[in-house]
Amino acid sequence: MSQSKIKRRVGKYEVERTIGEGSFAKVKLARNSETGEHVALKILDKNKVLKDKMVEQIKREIATMKLIRHPNVVCLYEVMGSKTKIFLVLEFVTGGELLNKIINDGRMREDEARKYFQQLINAVDYCHSRGVYHRDLKLENLLLDASGNLKVSDFGLSTYSKQIRDDGLLHTTCGTPNYVAPEVLNDRGYNGSTADLWSCGVILFVMLAGYFPFDDNNLANLFRKISSAEFTSPPWISFGAMKLITRILDPNPGTRITIPEILEDKWFKEGYKPPIFNEMEDANLDDVEAVFQHSEERRVTERRQEHPTPMNAFELISLAKGLDLGNLFDQQGFKRETRFASKCSANKIISKIEEAVKPLGFDVRKKNYKMRLENIKAGRKGNLNVATEVFQVAPCLHMVEVRKAKGDTLEFHKFYRSLSTCLEDVVWKTEDDGMHIKE
Repeated sequence: MSQSKIKRRVGKYEVERTIGEGSFAKVKLARNSETGEHVALKILDKNKVLKDKMVEQIKREIATMKLIRHPNVVCLYEVMGSKTKIFLVLEFVTGGELLNKIINDGRMREDEARKYFQQLINAVDYCHSRGVYHRDLKLENLLLDASGNLKVSDFGLSTYSKQIRDDGLLHTTCGTPNYVAPEVLNDRGYNGSTADLWSCGVILFVMLAGYFPFDDNNLANLFRKISSAEFTSPPWISFGAMKLITRILDPNPGTRITIPEILEDKWFKEGYKPPIFNEMEDANLDDVEAVFQHSEERRVTERRQEHPTPMNAFELISLAKGLDLGNLFDQQGFKRETRFASKCSANKIISKIEEAVKPLGFDVRKKNYKMRLENIKAGRKGNLNVATEVFQVAPCLHMVEVRKAKGDTLEFHKFYRSLSTCLEDVVWKTEDDGMHIKE
């Protein structure tokens, strides 16, 4: 594709497709035009951040990530601000979430789980040594790079030592229920280090068992199980691994095993390789405020154009499995996105989708070659929101991504089944029906 076909440019970064989306931010794949290196560009809307009083949380996330430079932590390269957006330029990690590996492959062998757990402890130990406490460690926030190494991500709920009260404890109840430590639930203050360590124990259990140690549809029952560390060991976990897990999942933070003790544990030490990396100088946090300032000299420029995002052959190959619409769900559960190919023009594809979803009760918002579909009627987890985007593979071939942005995954699956019946004349079918719309 020619340079003129780049859809959007932020400073020196050429912005490509969406690779993630949350309540307060979108994450785009982008390319550094000077080096050719791909990065993950986390984009936040300034007005939404201000409206939802998220300024301090965003500043904290930026400041925290600037303090950390470790081979097992996603690296923050730089922070930029435009008139309306905040841009975090992050290391692009290609191996996906550790959670997806467990969903796709099932529970891990002990040697494999131990390697990831060793890398997790290395990262957490370094964060704590810098006064940083993650507070939301979970499988979804653990990514894998191309070499299969673990990377801790998403420091949105983290804090660092300068924000701890005079009693030396944290007092904000946060985290994900299945992973949260009992002392966090008790609302009497907690130590960030021991609370993070509890979450590491839950992660190790899930890697080895294939399910959560504490799980219940009723939150009160779940919290009771967590508070009393009520869980059972599956027979396939070795005595050494289970002994370590039990010492981590100690409901008393005062007697819970510490990281120095974990580093001396017999099961943990097998095959252990300490991380080798260059220690960074103290980070300068003076520019954390800069992204919220209105000074013209600190703003990065954004440039847009009116073409679908180009997708090269390598990206197409990496997504080839997704082109088979029969893979909307797998044996482990429902997927949150799917894709199909089409030989129709980008404008025709957009029109056909809009025509199909309005009778299904969806409001449609269009911008360039993206659409945001929102169900007027609230479902199990609020209003279902679906994001679609058209990518250009070749002048006469497009790929369309349909992704759940918000709401229930099962409802998204039902929506897609309804949508698919309306798009049969849009989807490109090969001779062997390798790409198809029906299951």
